[in-house]
Amino acid sequence: MRSHDAVPYTLPEMSDEERVARATAFRDRLKERRTCRYFSDDPVPREVIEAAIEAAGTAPNGANHQPWHFAVVSSPERKQEIRGAAEAEERNFYAGKASEEWLQALAPLGTDEDKPFLETAPWLIVVFAQRKGGIEEDGKTQNYYVNESVGIACGMLIATLHEAGLATLTHTPSPMRFLRELCGRPDWEKPLMVVVVGHPAKGATVPVHALNKKPLAQIASWL
Repeated sequence: MRSHDAVPYTLPEMSDEERVARATAFRDRLKERRTCRYFSDDPVPREVIEAAIEAAGTAPNGANHQPWHFAVVSSPERKQEIRGAAEAEERNFYAGKASEEWLQALAPLGTDEDKPFLETAPWLIVVFAQRKGGIEEDGKTQNYYVNESVGIACGMLIATLHEAGLATLTHTPSPMRFLRELCGRPDWEKPLMVVVVGHPAKGATVPVHALNKKPLAQIASWL
């Protein structure tokens, strides 16, 4: 017996053929998604970013506490500050913090400590995981399954931005505490990643290594 208020669960009616067609069409669109490291400064309407964040905000999450915050950065001054702080951490990473094994794993992707995209791209979405706060964001109420919830939301954010025809990059400098200060967020929030959003630069390329995806038989088992 339910002891909570409820509304009917609804989905659009469709045939199995329509379900397969829609699933495969969406799969094929997502297969075109690639991480981009070369952005132009061409503008992107704010409405696109708002719609993508609203889509992310519908993600399943622990106790419906919605433990996320998306700090959207577009001012050149703030992007410059973020780039400077991020590159300082990246220089430490590449100069000795990272193991040789880790650096070898990154080598085929051509990454280094230079992050010009943090200034060039029109939008940076800094994603914060709220360890406390609840739905009222009081800073005290315990949140649950925070990393899992925010991870799902980030996936939905990126999928929506890709559907809008935009390039994205997930940037995760370590440590990321500087992002909390630069974005003016409370200490109960943990910066999780920066999602860089914009149009690809002319002549942008993707490392061949990034095209090597595990096949279905390797990533799924049927029991």
